[in-house]
Amino acid sequence: MINNKAWQIVEHHDIEKTCWRLPPQVQKKYEFWKELIYKFGPEVLKKYPGYHDEKLNGWREGQRSSRLNLQYRVIYSVQKELVRVNVIEITPHRY
Repeated sequence: MINNKAWQIVEHHDIEKTCWRLPPQVQKKYEFWKELIYKFGPEVLKKYPGYHDEKLNGWREGQRSSRLNLQYRVIYSVQKELVRVNVIEITPHRY
C-alpha cells in the first residue's frame, strides 16, 4: 500500500497521563495503532480484525472506537479534509 502523505494524530491533552496508567500490553497496542494510522490512515484498521474498529452511535456519533484489548478502547474522530485523527480518550469499555 502506497501512501503519499502521512496522517496527523492529535491526542487529547490527557492521553499521555492516561497511558502511564495503562497495562504495558495496552500501551504497546496503542503505539502500534498510532503507527498504523500515521502511515496508512484509519482505513487500514479494517485489515486488522483484532481492533474491531467501528463507528459509534448516540452521544458519541461521529466518533469511532478501536479495541486495544477486551477492556480498553481508543475513541477517536477523523477529519479527512485535514488528514487528521483526533484521539479523544482511551477508556475501559463503558459506553
